[in-house]
Amino acid sequence: MGDSNPLNIYTGEDSLKKYYDPDQQPPLPLVEIPASLNPYRKDGVRIYAKMMTMLPANNVKALPARGLLEKTVDPGRTKTIIEYSSGSTVISMSLLGRVYHGIDDTRAYLSNKTSDTKLKLMQFFGLNIKLHGGPSQPEPLDERGGIQAARRKAQTDETVANPNQYENDANWQAHYRWTGPQILKQLPHINILCAGMGTSGTMTGLGTYFNDAKPSVLKVGVCTAAGDRVPGPRSLALMSPVEFPWRKAIDALEEVGSVDSYALSLALTRQGLICGPSSGFNLKGLYQFLEKRKQEGTLKDLANEDGEIHCVFLCCDLPYQYVGEYFEKLDSSHFHPIVDARLGAVDKYRYDEAWELTIEDALNRFFDVRMTVGHAAAEDLPWNLEPRATTAVLDMRRPQDYHKWHLPGAVNVPMRSVKAETPSVFFDSAALEEQWLEMEAFFTPQCQACTIPGVLRLQDRQILLVCYNGDTARVATSILRAKGIQADSVAGGAGAMLNWRPKAEGKWESCSSSEKDKTKANIVETVTMISSDDAA
Repeated sequence: MGDSNPLNIYTGEDSLKKYYDPDQQPPLPLVEIPASLNPYRKDGVRIYAKMMTMLPANNVKALPARGLLEKTVDPGRTKTIIEYSSGSTVISMSLLGRVYHGIDDTRAYLSNKTSDTKLKLMQFFGLNIKLHGGPSQPEPLDERGGIQAARRKAQTDETVANPNQYENDANWQAHYRWTGPQILKQLPHINILCAGMGTSGTMTGLGTYFNDAKPSVLKVGVCTAAGDRVPGPRSLALMSPVEFPWRKAIDALEEVGSVDSYALSLALTRQGLICGPSSGFNLKGLYQFLEKRKQEGTLKDLANEDGEIHCVFLCCDLPYQYVGEYFEKLDSSHFHPIVDARLGAVDKYRYDEAWELTIEDALNRFFDVRMTVGHAAAEDLPWNLEPRATTAVLDMRRPQDYHKWHLPGAVNVPMRSVKAETPSVFFDSAALEEQWLEMEAFFTPQCQACTIPGVLRLQDRQILLVCYNGDTARVATSILRAKGIQADSVAGGAGAMLNWRPKAEGKWESCSSSEKDKTKANIVETVTMISSDDAA
């Protein structure tokens, strides 16, 4: 990775090719972790995270994917790329296949034990997926596994390329070519390098490079603890068949479990170094190695002339595709509880401001405004409200409040949970839960039958909902709308209606036609609007 593009700009028809070319990119960040995450800082140890997550594909596999495709794709002949991969490698291949080779058909062979989140992620990137049974991490040479199935497919179809990250030396050579030189240039006084081993490509490439460029650097490889699993790396038992020269590339080997990996990844992310579980896995492996040297009394032997020990571990990918697994691996002490979690199961439907009407709009849409019989002139108010045939008003208040007054023609559909003394449901989670459950149970069968028995057909009408303060009716509106019923609510509810007064200004004779129409909708006398006699 060179310094030829310090402003990090990529232009022209080949801009994406430049963007994915490590030689066109500025160095990836090398960030010292804070002392709060470094238990060995007082021992003179400084620890740096190499942020491979900052590659264009956001994962460490983007570099080997480029080299693997360069070596495997036959220009003009290859139409399909197939790789057995749990995620990062084949996703990177799909991106680089399009950018460099114009190949849209990348197929992922992977375990049927892959999480649904990962499967959807690969579908998101446009991958075709074929699941395989058996171990989630098959031995590379096992004829029953997906790795060999991908190879056989390529052998029988000349239009198919199988880069095979498990056996293709272009895998580890990418890190020899790019990652190793960049780390040494950024931190020439490096003492320890730590990386996980899956295909072992990363550690093989880095270890081989430092064997040649600075042999004094200690290379620590990390495998998963026996019987455990962390996305990406493998157990030592599964490393045996891997033919890359990984044994010569490492000086020490650590085995790390999944709980520590996820916990450290979480800690790194919360401190600002956003990374996935394999990054915490690498850091834990480094911790273990340092602790062993400390217990042996040989840790200080690794220090430079300045008395400090400089360590680098790799942050390999991002945590988002593994979020569900963090909650499976780690106990609740790692996460803040969700306040009012009860609301997660209720109030599920969408809202729209257009469904919450002002009093004026509600009257204008649902009623015809007519002059009271016996009044000859417009100035002689009040006006009466006559419900339109295509509308219906549902009043959700208690019967005793409904009978005191209500809008003309309103039907009382009282809800046990709807009370005058209840504050807004949006400030009381228990009330919202109770009211939503009751209204959902009440309206669902009525909507399915398209009617409130003996009252009206819901789907034949435009429904106006009225409650005490407007918010319960707003919730009910979202329920009805979700069930295909055209419903609206009155902002502020009955309480706002009681305090509302019409706005009549000037003489009727001086009003224009449009002003008269507006006035008709606005100058409804409160006493007429809420007259229980008219409603009766």
